[in-house]
Amino acid sequence: MREASEDRALVATDRHLCRQQPAGAGAQSALGSSLTLLRFAWEKEGGRKGERGGGLLRDSPFPSLHRCTKVSPTAFQDCAGQPRREQQPLDANVEILDYKTKKQLCFLDKVEPHASINDIRLMFHKFYPQWYPARQSMRLDPKGKALRNEEILQRLPVGTTATLYFKDLGPQIGWTMVFLIEYAGSLFIYLLFYLRMPFVYGLEKKLMSRRLPVVNLACICHSSHYIKRLIETIFVHRFSHGTMPLKSIFKLCEAGNFSIHVELNNLRGNGPKTRRIPYPTKNPFTWLFFFVSCPNYTYEVGAWISFTIMTQCVPVGLFTLVGFIQMTIWAKDKHCTYVREFKDYPSLRMPIIPFLL
Repeated sequence: MREASEDRALVATDRHLCRQQPAGAGAQSALGSSLTLLRFAWEKEGGRKGERGGGLLRDSPFPSLHRCTKVSPTAFQDCAGQPRREQQPLDANVEILDYKTKKQLCFLDKVEPHASINDIRLMFHKFYPQWYPARQSMRLDPKGKALRNEEILQRLPVGTTATLYFKDLGPQIGWTMVFLIEYAGSLFIYLLFYLRMPFVYGLEKKLMSRRLPVVNLACICHSSHYIKRLIETIFVHRFSHGTMPLKSIFKLCEAGNFSIHVELNNLRGNGPKTRRIPYPTKNPFTWLFFFVSCPNYTYEVGAWISFTIMTQCVPVGLFTLVGFIQMTIWAKDKHCTYVREFKDYPSLRMPIIPFLL
């Protein structure tokens, strides 16, 4: 009778501890205390000492032991059977500064911790519509590496208030358009040579020579290759970076303009008054001589057009228009001089714009 009374007292103590302690760490403490009392009683009854399995004592004579010590593999349960609630991550604040001046551009509050950098770019775009997402570079350090679109705010080494630095990448042009121009240009130039344009081979060779079968086969293979590339660019390819800076076009035009000036200078190697017909060289920038008499003006107009698009400034556009008119006058005058002085001057060359002007 005395032993049964002790057992009932131990069970009552176990239940009392389970009710008094809250879920979580407190419940674990209560279970530890009750487990100690129950183990003592069990050893007294002659049970197997210290045998454990799956997080609870096996073969226990006390039913309360199983009720209060079963532990879920995913969530700890208290004696009332309520699962432990995991703390939800708090919303974050994002401060965006200019990477040069460190001036605050905007402050985004209550940003979801699972928001991506692309989501933050879209939020920033609402404050500054002129800076669309493709123009934005977000980074954790002013001189650091730009963050990728798919990076998650919660996984970045920042606190509850994240500080990001913004850099304007300038106007962008889609890579799809870049490759369309590249492949179409390669296809078009090859066909000019295949069709034996008079300004390349001369009129007599165009009319008299006959193409060999292998030449026709080569044209088919080359054309099908670049036509395939054009189709892939439109319907297949997906670019990791959707755009490229428009200033790259400006750089190419400036490089082309410089190359033409160097080549024109080389034509006057025998004296400043010596004049010869300029022809393309191994430098790809000089290949525009196939189509125009003054490619230096063509490149310069292209550079000013790209600069106008970058700045989106009306005065710059007016300057580009006036400059184009003036350079067209100079190109026409120079073209007429070439035609007048050289009887064999390529007849299909235009002054400044291929096939048009």
